[in-house]
Amino acid sequence: MPHFLNTQDTDFEARFVELLAMKREDSPDVDHIVAGIIADVRARGDDAVLELTAKFDRMDLTADKMRFTDAEIDDYCSQVSPEDRQALNLAATRIRDYHLRQIPQDQMWTDMDGATLGWRWTPVSNAGLYVPGGVATYPSSVLMNAIPAKAAGVKRLAITVPTPDGVVNPLVLLAARIAGVDEIYRIGGAQAIAALAYGTQTIPPVDKITGPGNAFVAAAKRRVFGKVGIDMIAGPSEILVIADKNNDPDWIALDLLSQAEHDESAQSILITTDADFGTAVAKAVDKRLETLERRAIAGKSWADFGAVIVVQNLDEAATLSDRFAPEHLELCVDDPDELSLQIEHAGAIFLGSYTPEAIGDYVGGPNHVLPTARSARFSSGLSVLDFMKRTTLAKMTPSALAAIGPAAERLAKSESLEAHGLSVRARLDRLNGDHDE
Repeated sequence: MPHFLNTQDTDFEARFVELLAMKREDSPDVDHIVAGIIADVRARGDDAVLELTAKFDRMDLTADKMRFTDAEIDDYCSQVSPEDRQALNLAATRIRDYHLRQIPQDQMWTDMDGATLGWRWTPVSNAGLYVPGGVATYPSSVLMNAIPAKAAGVKRLAITVPTPDGVVNPLVLLAARIAGVDEIYRIGGAQAIAALAYGTQTIPPVDKITGPGNAFVAAAKRRVFGKVGIDMIAGPSEILVIADKNNDPDWIALDLLSQAEHDESAQSILITTDADFGTAVAKAVDKRLETLERRAIAGKSWADFGAVIVVQNLDEAATLSDRFAPEHLELCVDDPDELSLQIEHAGAIFLGSYTPEAIGDYVGGPNHVLPTARSARFSSGLSVLDFMKRTTLAKMTPSALAAIGPAAERLAKSESLEAHGLSVRARLDRLNGDHDE
């Protein structure tokens, strides 16, 4: 059974805080293992990657076989059905159109003192994308990571995808081709992150690494951050649905299960203004769990971390939602647009009963790589901006320097940074006609 809470209960606040504080990340302490793997790859390059691939993925490769050839990619792509190919192309088109609109504009202007100021946006040169393999492979994640990178103008995009026992998902390779990926390597784990970050004899290093992975991959991304940029360290998936009684309980149940089936540590929460509706949704979840393919996973997630919260009104619902700062937020109410204006913290918002979160996972357009574990309070989902950086520009004319230079000199002296002040003063003296003989 999920947790049932009601804001009218005397112990509500204590139970709500307990719900917020639940530790769902079931990541073993693998940092010391990952540190050793990274050091090994840095020291031995290809040899370390190949040995670790043989150990963990049961794949005996040679350096020249790490990268998929164009012919191999062609062969695997030809195995994809026309229906799946069409679905991938539709998703790619919508994702690309959405992300192209995110490209920021360069700016330049001259201020009242005559100084020219601005900024310029440029893409990272090389990016690497990690794609999970084995138990679950997600071609949609390839599109969601690779398309923003290419929209930003990244010149070289490499992906690593483990192929345990040599098993390849053709949809992943087709998604990579559709998205414009330049290189695909059949390696995974912490060793793949290390190879992307530091480079090997075969794999050139990248400047930024994105993409989900297991505990080893997450620990490796933490370790290499600073050497390269990373997107985020994602935790278990989560969804919060605010729904009134004017909904089909089965629809809401399926939306909750769409995240619960990801992982036993995923979290699905319903906030509703009607207690009877909340009970009906919980019963609908139980009914669906009788036949759901991933019912063991979804059932444990729902029992351990699921919740139904009854509130007095939608204002109260919005306030509680912001305290959760959920990864996915569905607003299944009569006026979702109005309610959304009260929401400050959410990775992605899905407006109305006909906008299930699953649309966002595949074909909606916005990115499905989103902040988890309440990090939507301070971070955003993956976008074109994750593959770009801003360079500021400044140009002083003699008159502009004369106008603002003395203040810079004064502040430099206050910080006891003599050379800073002198670098300005030397120019001011030249403008004033003061020259050392």
